[in-house]
Amino acid sequence: MDSRSSRERSPRWYLIPVRVVLVTLVVTSLTFAVCLFLGIASLLAGAKLHGSHPDMSMAYRLIALPAALIVCAVVLISSTALELRHYRRAKTLEGIARASR
Repeated sequence: MDSRSSRERSPRWYLIPVRVVLVTLVVTSLTFAVCLFLGIASLLAGAKLHGSHPDMSMAYRLIALPAALIVCAVVLISSTALELRHYRRAKTLEGIARASR
């Protein structure tokens, strides 16, 4: 047995939900922050053009939150599919490596 095979670990199924949740939270938070910034900037620009006071709560309710929820759903589904595919591939490769020893 060489040193490389002793360092490789078998895939663990219980880490899949942890990685999926972490990736989903990070991407959703970044999306919410970027959309909130763009929503505030667009509301300020629109209010300046019309000469009125902007309602900043619209940036949260109508722009950032719906965009973040949509991205959350997409990332949750896609990261789950990717992690399951990665797990199955690693499990198959581990079986091939074990059979070739």
